[in-house]
Amino acid sequence: MCIRDRDKKVSETYDMIHPNSNDNITVRSVFMIGPDKKIKLMITYPASTGRNFEELLRVLDSLQLTAKYSVATPADWKRGEDVVVAPAIKTEDIPAKFPKGYRVIKSYLRMTPHPDL
Repeated sequence: MCIRDRDKKVSETYDMIHPNSNDNITVRSVFMIGPDKKIKLMITYPASTGRNFEELLRVLDSLQLTAKYSVATPADWKRGEDVVVAPAIKTEDIPAKFPKGYRVIKSYLRMTPHPDL
């Protein structure tokens, strides 16, 4: 959902406008809010920099996947790539939760194939 803020009430309330910017500069903030009504991501781009929609979609894929499974996504992860098994999961419990298998890189870093594909 996109929120328009023509009177700048939201952007001023949440300090989203750079103090030295022009009055007619567009606010370039992105918020992703989860079903639990908590902010999962905040990014504010400078006016001189375009937003990276591929990155926003990548983050959305990661947030949805990590909310559904006990995993994390590594840097530069893309949908379909292996994910990190949460450290809280005991190694002996991994086969039941992730039947596609896993590999141990370090005792605290275990990778498994993307669980949704």
